[in-house]
Amino acid sequence: MDARYVFRVRLRLEPAREEVSLEPSSAETTVTLFREAPEPGTEGWLFFRNTLWRGEVADQPYARRLAAEWLGVPARRIEDVDFRELQADEEYVDALKREIAADLEPFNADTVSAVLSKYLGSSVHVRSP
Repeated sequence: MDARYVFRVRLRLEPAREEVSLEPSSAETTVTLFREAPEPGTEGWLFFRNTLWRGEVADQPYARRLAAEWLGVPARRIEDVDFRELQADEEYVDALKREIAADLEPFNADTVSAVLSKYLGSSVHVRSP
């Protein structure tokens, strides 16, 4: 079983020393960040429910803090975080659907499809192992 969340992060570069300057005064770079998705039913598996809404980051300040932590940079350097997709093999997606189906109530939805749409939008990419 294999899955990961993919985010696009825009961050500001800042020199570590005063005698170094950037032209312009800050430069931006965009990186693609891959974060392992916990196995359904294990600690942290509800990351998608707690962080995403309709395939978008639900709380930008929170997402910027997370990205800063993941990248090991100060939060002030993270300017934007965009969710791109959940990349997963078929086994992971099946396990995710089973775990959601076992208890739909916390998702405030009637079907597994509604849950996936509600939180991940159309951003689930099933990959071959």
